[in-house]
Amino acid sequence: MGSVKDLQILKKPTETEPGVGRFIFSDRYSVFDWGEMPDHIPDKGKAIAILGAYFFEKLGKAEIKTHYRGLIDKNNTVTKLSELKETSNIMEIKLLRVIEPEYNNGKYDYSRYKKEKGNFLIPLEIIYRNYLPQGSSVFKRLKEGKITPQDLGLSEYPEPGQKLAETILDVSTKLEATDRYITWDEAKEIAGLSKKELRSIKELTRAIGSLITTEFEKIGFINEDGKIEVGFNEKRELIVVDVLGTLDECRFTYRGLPMSKEIARIYYRKTPWYEAVNEAKLKYGPEWKKHCAVTPEPLPEELKDAIADIYRYCTNTITGKEWFTLKKDIDRTLATIEKYCK
Repeated sequence: MGSVKDLQILKKPTETEPGVGRFIFSDRYSVFDWGEMPDHIPDKGKAIAILGAYFFEKLGKAEIKTHYRGLIDKNNTVTKLSELKETSNIMEIKLLRVIEPEYNNGKYDYSRYKKEKGNFLIPLEIIYRNYLPQGSSVFKRLKEGKITPQDLGLSEYPEPGQKLAETILDVSTKLEATDRYITWDEAKEIAGLSKKELRSIKELTRAIGSLITTEFEKIGFINEDGKIEVGFNEKRELIVVDVLGTLDECRFTYRGLPMSKEIARIYYRKTPWYEAVNEAKLKYGPEWKKHCAVTPEPLPEELKDAIADIYRYCTNTITGKEWFTLKKDIDRTLATIEKYCK
């Protein structure tokens, strides 16, 4: 069980053959590495599954390899999105091995990756950035001196909300207790990648980011940033895994307002819980959560309803099919979001 989706294993993967699994997307959500938050967002799981399937099938048409097999319909059959008659929150996938790095003496040991040939999740999250919105981790890292504008390919210190002349790429760890931004050299080293493989990951990320941007531009959304995850199949070919192009994986804006999980992030940044989380992370490292003295309060009901409608609206409009009925019209939903996010 993950913080936002569960994994059902139908066939375990081996070193030489992929397994078969099913993601069961829930209405849970997570922010700031907390895990399951006190609220559930109605219809979120189904909206994510359908939108994720839409983008996986787009990648398939572009001959980009993925772990996607299809959505599961009411007859428990693997089904393509065009043949799905009603909503589903279950996606069947080819299953790769997840090789957890060992944690010893305050450090993670990734040495095993240098010996692995294929059929495993690459322990990285790759981020593309088209904008640097308020709240982007980039500003915190700049302030703490962990990176410089030059590291981002910028000639001067950026402003919040700045549109980048060119997309920049970032990388973080995937399997540690708290995601940790690293350099590309470290990413190459810990994942046991060749220079060619690292270059291919970057090219793939740019191509996927461009596809998502183009799709969302059709409905007036701005794709500020997003992430992908990748693995190697049994032939050590790159494949796209997890899910992509959704409101959990990307940060979008519409009419100047956030249209993603960022809505919840903005709300919680104003609470004592957020401060307690940052203090615990700084003081206790990977074991921070059990030392955090504050727990998050539930979202205001009207904000939770507005977030749910945004998930429904995006899936309906991007796929061109009315899978969900909105609780309120989009203008009233935007007014609620503006109330809490401005």
